[in-house]
Parts: sequence; structure tokens; C-alpha cells
Amino acid sequence: MPAHAPTTRPHLAVVLLLAVSAVMPHCAARASDGAPPEGRELAEAYCSGCHAIGSDDTSAHPEAPAFRTLGRLYPVENLQEALAEGIVTGHPDMPEVAWHPDTIAVFLAYLKSIQVP
Repeated sequence: MPAHAPTTRPHLAVVLLLAVSAVMPHCAARASDGAPPEGRELAEAYCSGCHAIGSDDTSAHPEAPAFRTLGRLYPVENLQEALAEGIVTGHPDMPEVAWHPDTIAVFLAYLKSIQVP
């Protein structure tokens, strides 16, 4: 029986990121229509394990801010560079992400659409 390398979460995350990045140019064109469902899908896939990503949920990680309140801390647009270069801070066990500009545009459109005063 041939030996198979075990599948790891980091490997799976890279595959998912590449797949999402490949379809994001189509989605970015819709980002100006409001909250694109693709933006929420990104938040669910990459962030919901720690962050509250909706309008009334609670963050699973106590140090992870709810996405709907990020605008209270700083302009959401300021995340663009960090998402492109790789966010390595945040809560202590936050994984590093580095996204394609089209992916970032869709994600930020979603974040902007859920902000509360």
C-alpha cells in the first residue's frame, strides 16, 4: 500500500485561498452592489473560527473583535494593506493571511456593509 502524506490544515488553507482568489475577479465587480455574499463566504471560511462575522453573533475567541465593530477601532479600508502583505498580529494565535487585491476588495466590501456605529 503506498504511503500518503497526511493532509494538514495549512495546506488546505493554501488550496482554499488559491481557489477563492481564482474566482474573485468576477466577484470584485459586484462588490459595489452592497454586501457581496462572497465576502461573507470568505469571512466564514477564514475568520469565523475566532471572530463574530455577522450582525449579532459572538466571537468564539475572547480576544478576537466582532467584525461588525472593527470600524469603531479604525477605518476598515486600513486593513487593505495588511490583508495584502499578511496580517501577523491581532489575537495571539491568529493565522497569517495574504490575499489577492480582488479578494481583499470583496472582503472589505462585506466588512463595510456590516459595520455598526
